[in-house]
Amino acid sequence: MPTSSLTLYGSPKSGHSHRAELMLRMLGLPYAYVPMTPDDRTTEAFRKLNPLGQVPVLKDGDTIIADSTAILVYLARRYAPNSHWLPDDAVTAAQIQRWLSLASGELYNGPNAARLMAVFGRPGNPETIKAVSARLLNFMEGHLQGRKYLVGDNATIADLACYAYVAHAPEGGIDLQPYPSVRAWLKAVEALPNFKPMPASPLPQSA
Repeated sequence: MPTSSLTLYGSPKSGHSHRAELMLRMLGLPYAYVPMTPDDRTTEAFRKLNPLGQVPVLKDGDTIIADSTAILVYLARRYAPNSHWLPDDAVTAAQIQRWLSLASGELYNGPNAARLMAVFGRPGNPETIKAVSARLLNFMEGHLQGRKYLVGDNATIADLACYAYVAHAPEGGIDLQPYPSVRAWLKAVEALPNFKPMPASPLPQSA
């Protein structure tokens, strides 16, 4: 399918940006990547793309899509309709949506929040974050037993939405060793064609 000029505005160490870039790569779509600093996101030009000043933002010709999971849905529907990434089947689509919600909820407030605190100094409640992370990872571990991917027999946008912040949970002090099925799932995602890892964020050196 012919493509318009695709441009992704993102941040290399943002899991939200990473999931959108992974989808572009999985579909083999040519795209330009524009790295955005926090200052870049306050400019009038960028606020015209996303008034909230958040990345990622996808520009596809005259179409602007903000929000990482919205970008996943858009790319799947626009460039891979009724594919394994987001099937039309109502039950499968609902199962995928559940994981998109978990990516924006428990994953964001658990492993992602732990990483933000440890690496970037973001404030938060460590005990609450650890509890949310443990609840999510225990759930994922049980769900993934006997499964290769989160939904069905093939990778979907659910896997791309959840991958980065789980894979980088150790940067926030979240140990993945107790979760062998989760670790096997991470390796399955990493084995997908055109996979690209998100850069690691080393912990700040103590004084």
